[in-house]
Amino acid sequence: MIRVYKSKAFKKWADKEGLPNTQLCKAVDEMQRGLLDADLGSGVVKKRVAVSGRGKRGSFRTIVAYRMAFRAFFIYGFAKNSRANISKSELLALKRLAGELMAYEPRQLKLAIFNGALFEVECNE
Repeated sequence: MIRVYKSKAFKKWADKEGLPNTQLCKAVDEMQRGLLDADLGSGVVKKRVAVSGRGKRGSFRTIVAYRMAFRAFFIYGFAKNSRANISKSELLALKRLAGELMAYEPRQLKLAIFNGALFEVECNE
């Protein structure tokens, strides 16, 4: 079973935008079935996430550190109407972050959650 997390910055953004965890879980389920919008390399993917009443076209783009059947970390998000994409320097920084997150041992994950740097998303399968 895949474990799903969101970074503190992503959580703050998602809460402000009204993006519920149920939509994140749905996005991870789609990713597990191979439905990715873009593989950006180094374990980083872009995934569209719909919000009720808007559909995917008018919704959000999320950047996820992702390894199939292992972990998914939602690390960045933006509305499609606010920007077209992320910059090359942002992508480089996100790839570095993804590598660090994927390397976390269980003890490090627990500590990051305890310290409020990460939040685990409960997805009922």
